[in-house]
Amino acid sequence: MSQFCNHRNGDSISQGCIALIGVGANLPGADGRPALETARQGVAMLDSLPGMRLVGLSRWFETAPMPPSGQPPYVNGVAALLVEAGTIDPAELLAGLMGIEAACGRQRTTPNAARTLDLDIIGIGDVVRDAPDPILPHPRAHLRAFVLAPLADVAPAWVHPLLGQTAAALLAALPPQDIRTL
Repeated sequence: MSQFCNHRNGDSISQGCIALIGVGANLPGADGRPALETARQGVAMLDSLPGMRLVGLSRWFETAPMPPSGQPPYVNGVAALLVEAGTIDPAELLAGLMGIEAACGRQRTTPNAARTLDLDIIGIGDVVRDAPDPILPHPRAHLRAFVLAPLADVAPAWVHPLLGQTAAALLAALPPQDIRTL
């Protein structure tokens, strides 16, 4: 996999940077397909984002909803996208991800609601961005096994730009969470 970008300017992301995208689903797709198939469809659609190319994908994990809510379990993974040419604005990437979610039947209702597809920017190299959205790195990624386990799987060399630790080290520091490889 290409190297992670080496700058902290969050206004534009340069060619050669790796964007790490969290993928989650726990409801059947609009067409009735299982959550895992909708997640796979969403990952395939990432390659259609202008200037981006899918270069890596973690294994799939089944996880309990966080916080616990009585929802069905989630399917989670992390995809790695390479910025192929020029630059991209993180807000444009976020808008593209939201378009893929909508195409896969995502309806935004209440926070933490069950969903057909959820795509989150976990990080883009070592970019730090406090505002506007998206905040980078994702402000809660370091607290969630459902992000860290697949992140360590697809990008073991990634280091959280604010905490200075790898995904594996952050995962090891968490209390046990209900997660298993599919």
